[in-house]
Amino acid sequence: MATLTRDPHGTRDAKAGHDVERGSFRVTSSHLIYFSSVSGNTRRFVEKLGRNADSIPLLPTEEPLLATEPFVLVLPTYGGTGGHGSVPKQVIRFLNVEQNRKLIRGVIGAGNTNFGDNYCMAGDIIAAKCHVPHLYRFELMGTPDDVRRVNEGLDTFWTRLSQNQN
Repeated sequence: MATLTRDPHGTRDAKAGHDVERGSFRVTSSHLIYFSSVSGNTRRFVEKLGRNADSIPLLPTEEPLLATEPFVLVLPTYGGTGGHGSVPKQVIRFLNVEQNRKLIRGVIGAGNTNFGDNYCMAGDIIAAKCHVPHLYRFELMGTPDDVRRVNEGLDTFWTRLSQNQN
């Protein structure tokens, strides 16, 4: 993962060159942030949830996303063996911004059971690295039951989290 460095002008994402303090990010207060590849499977699943959500940009030329509120991250797993290459580079770049990393509260993983042991591996990796729970796993675009269970789970999760903070 690239690291953030401090320079005289503020905090910068060293790899992408974006300045947090100068506001060169697209800001979101959404409690659900997702990354979807060109296939759009994760985006379609998130749309079925019917919740306010924001997406991590697909292309490096797009303005990066900066979270301002706690969020749950939804992400697919890319192919790869033993977890190598499982986490999309765009998600790594997003989480390399310290503010984003500090605000993540949970992960929902998307995958394909054809990956075998690597099914939803990206969610496992992010949950372990960021010390947050891997809340749910779904295949491809998810089923109606997945949508129902995730919505119920998110309601419960945010209620418990807010009660623990009080």
